Amino acid sequence: MTEKVETEKKLAEKPKKPETEKSIWSSEDKKLISSYGCQLLVEDAKGKQLVEKKLPTDTMIITYKVKDKVHHDLVRGPQVKIFDLYYDKFGKGSLQSFEYGMGTINPTTWGYQAPQKKRKRKL
Repeated sequence: MTEKVETEKKLAEKPKKPETEKSIWSSEDKKLISSYGCQLLVEDAKGKQLVEKKLPTDTMIITYKVKDKVHHDLVRGPQVKIFDLYYDKFGKGSLQSFEYGMGTINPTTWGYQAPQKKRKRKL
């Protein structure tokens, strides 16, 4: 019986894991992004992700404020559509800035994979 009490105490004493931050974009919202003609590349980007060179040149860095916390997203799409998306999602005054990203890849070739070469048959 004392062993049960001891194990219960140990379980109670275990430090709780810090709660991970919930995503601002729900799965429904992510589906909605494509209806605006946009593509969310990186949600809530930090440091090195904001200056990533392996992204397309048409990537936009969107800075917005939610509940007094500043967030950065990397998004592709027409600027007007991106603005509409963030305005509709977060409301007036939340969108802080709208800048071009640091990507160097041509948008038409970004994500392109060369087709596999077929092996020639020997006769």
